[in-house]
Amino acid sequence: MHKDVFARLERFYDSVPRDGARAEEYGGLVLFVREGAGWPFYARPRLDATAPASLADIAAARERQRELGLPEAFEWVHETSPELLAVARSAGLAVLEAPLMVLDPAALPDPATLCDVPVRVLDPDAPDFAADVAARRAVAAVAFAAAGTARGDAGPAERDAAVGELDQAALDEERDRIADGRRISALAGTPTDGALASGMAMRVGDVAEIAGVATLPVARRRGLGAALTATLAHELRAAGTDLVFLSAGSEDIARVYLRVGFRRIGTACIAEPAALIP
Repeated sequence: MHKDVFARLERFYDSVPRDGARAEEYGGLVLFVREGAGWPFYARPRLDATAPASLADIAAARERQRELGLPEAFEWVHETSPELLAVARSAGLAVLEAPLMVLDPAALPDPATLCDVPVRVLDPDAPDFAADVAARRAVAAVAFAAAGTARGDAGPAERDAAVGELDQAALDEERDRIADGRRISALAGTPTDGALASGMAMRVGDVAEIAGVATLPVARRRGLGAALTATLAHELRAAGTDLVFLSAGSEDIARVYLRVGFRRIGTACIAEPAALIP
């Protein structure tokens, strides 16, 4: 069963960037270079590669990333490309080994049982859509600057300070992808405090990845991340998605997703220059 799941995940990972990036091949790797504004992509094993990526392939991809001013970032699934872990480390990269988890639909709870803070899915036709997108990004920026599950002091004031002006092209892209079902975005919050947690899902056919689930440090340990994840999973299932997965940033974070019905099946590897990974 897992062999089929891993094959579907590889096709998903290869498909997601292609409608917003061009693909450049470096031996056993493919580097996705985003066309226009937006979060930069990464290099990963080629779907049709006949041999594992080599040290020379990594060096060539890193040189191109530096030339383009892109992060030197690589991603892969260890169970699919087990040889790449040692190669990446020999190239001087630090590798985050993140729990790779797949949803068991039978174990998916009602979001309302996980948290008393309401979660809402963003509507691309709503008058406040632009403000909601800006809030989602600001929550993520503050939360990921203090990664983990521990409570902290950063809250609504820091979120508001992090709100930036949205590029119209990026906003249009978000609206289009939500409208056609390729993306789902959600916020959890209250009328008094505003957005306290945010997250999104990317969908290709009947496979989707939940990503970017983030809670302001001041609001952690209240179940917001679990409720938001469960909401996204329910939306995806209702849209006909039968394989929902995510990568947890740590074992502590993985325990949050266990509450929502996700089960570990492998390891997602994220490699960057050693100085960038604590």
